[in-house]
Amino acid sequence: MKVKELTCKTALSPSKLPGLDYALNPYSGCGHQCTYCYVPTVLHLPRQTWGETIYVKRNLPRVLAKELLKKKPGVVGISTVTDPYQPVEQTYHITRYCLQQLKKYDFPVQIQTKSTLVLNDLLLIEDCFKPEIMISIGTINDSQRKILEPCASSIADRLRILDALKNNEKIKTSVFLGPLYPDLSWNQIKSLLNMFIEKKVSTIMIDKFHLKSGLQTYLLPVINNDEILRDAFSAHVFTQSDWYEKKVNQIIQYIYSKSDAIRIKKAF
Repeated sequence: MKVKELTCKTALSPSKLPGLDYALNPYSGCGHQCTYCYVPTVLHLPRQTWGETIYVKRNLPRVLAKELLKKKPGVVGISTVTDPYQPVEQTYHITRYCLQQLKKYDFPVQIQTKSTLVLNDLLLIEDCFKPEIMISIGTINDSQRKILEPCASSIADRLRILDALKNNEKIKTSVFLGPLYPDLSWNQIKSLLNMFIEKKVSTIMIDKFHLKSGLQTYLLPVINNDEILRDAFSAHVFTQSDWYEKKVNQIIQYIYSKSDAIRIKKAF
């Protein structure tokens, strides 16, 4: 993986994602190398080389500081097209420096990540205005996570983040249950949901695999050696199926039968 530094002209961009007013992306490219990532299609970049080069926006905190003086307060999503706590953050700390600027103003912050590096900034995040940390988890099976999210934190490590936030009254904790792996049995999904309930998350947002242009062709050789994944994708992702709709309905009914403190949202 190569790392290149660049300068940017803007920091905050309008966001169309639910609940977000602005998007803030400290990096371009992502070292997690999730094979299903939708960003190459959105940014019209070659999927085969996505993640090989990470671009660091060195001047982003300074640009952000100037923009915050002029922008109307709104929820800032960190990040929307890359993980803000991917490995390069250990060296450059661009996410941390941006948080230092955001805490000076009344801009609510929502951080979405798969990385335990977020734990290094908990005290800083607590000082931000209405902070939320959303942890992405799509499966309970770490061997299959390694196939589709090879360089991201393990499922156990992501659950450890939720443990660390369990009783934190200053940070809202949520889970992005997505993309929900199509091979999961209902008992496996219930095991995940029970863990989320036990760890006192406030919101669960559910999403499915979105077949962006060229993704099926790219995914097939990746999952071909795992028979369970291959069959599940063929049945529920690569062809029309009501699997996701049925699972979402089951999840909603199950959560609301177990907890009245968790909100469920659907991202598709």
